[in-house]
Amino acid sequence: MQPRNMSMSGVVDLAAVKAAQEAKAKAEQARAEAAKQGGGGAVSTASLVIDVDEAGFERDVLQRSTEVPVVIDFWAEWCEPCKQLSPLLERLAAEYNGRFVLAKIDVDANQMLMQQFGIQGIPAVFAVVAGQALPLFQGAAPEPQIRGTLDQLIQVAEQRFGLTGLTVDPDAEAGPGVEAEEAPAVPAGPYDALLEAAVQALDAGDLGGAVQAYENVLSDDPGNTEAKLGLAQAELLQRVQNADAQQVRKDAAENPADVQAQIAAADLDLVGGHVEDAFGRLVDTVARTAGDDRDAARTRLLELFEVVGSDDPRVTAARRALARALF
Repeated sequence: MQPRNMSMSGVVDLAAVKAAQEAKAKAEQARAEAAKQGGGGAVSTASLVIDVDEAGFERDVLQRSTEVPVVIDFWAEWCEPCKQLSPLLERLAAEYNGRFVLAKIDVDANQMLMQQFGIQGIPAVFAVVAGQALPLFQGAAPEPQIRGTLDQLIQVAEQRFGLTGLTVDPDAEAGPGVEAEEAPAVPAGPYDALLEAAVQALDAGDLGGAVQAYENVLSDDPGNTEAKLGLAQAELLQRVQNADAQQVRKDAAENPADVQAQIAAADLDLVGGHVEDAFGRLVDTVARTAGDDRDAARTRLLELFEVVGSDDPRVTAARRALARALF
């Protein structure tokens, strides 16, 4: 089985939006607490690969994931593909030089963890970022695809949760237990206060306030990735906040030529997690309309691309479909 081209950049429901924002806040709080307790030293190269069991999982993986992405390699001694994949992952952990930590879990000795992650076969590779578990791939995959998956994981961890990795000193000695210490604190960016205000507004259900806060960032920094994503999500949630879902879907079903009805239904599709349905509905609308109606459907589709994230394969496929519909 090949690595899935995971997208962790798009959030498509209310619960996921809140969970992602809470995870980031917890990660920032944990890093601040570690700094108060004297964290900040460099770690040894050897400490980038650790053996983890059920007793130490919370400390070694969950807590550590507030500092650096933790990649989990589920393996067993009898597993032949594991003997190919595990050394590769260990080599990449050293090569990436602190951008992620590799946690190795022997499934024979840790059956409970295997069940909790829903492992059906090994090798299986997951990641935990700011306490959030993410499936990466299963099976001994080619190195270029593994590198691509790791690169995407690291990018999202940095952009979404501020996890910039650990400082590695190859001459540092590894001590007992989990050795990696937190990297020096990253100075607060110029828009951190505004972005935090947007997060707080989302948590409070003040979608209008969140929209305004994100727009304030973008007015000075139009390329700010976090603000662009946050604004797209907040605007989507604002649009569907008071919608009568049953009536919206009824209108769309009964009036396929009504562009606004299709746009409203696409918003609901996306919030409900039906990403392909939302994209397909709007691509079809673009294909059978012209003029202002076509522009309205196309514009909304591009806005929904922002919500899901440009690196999501569903967005890539929908962009190709949109191009065919337009040209």
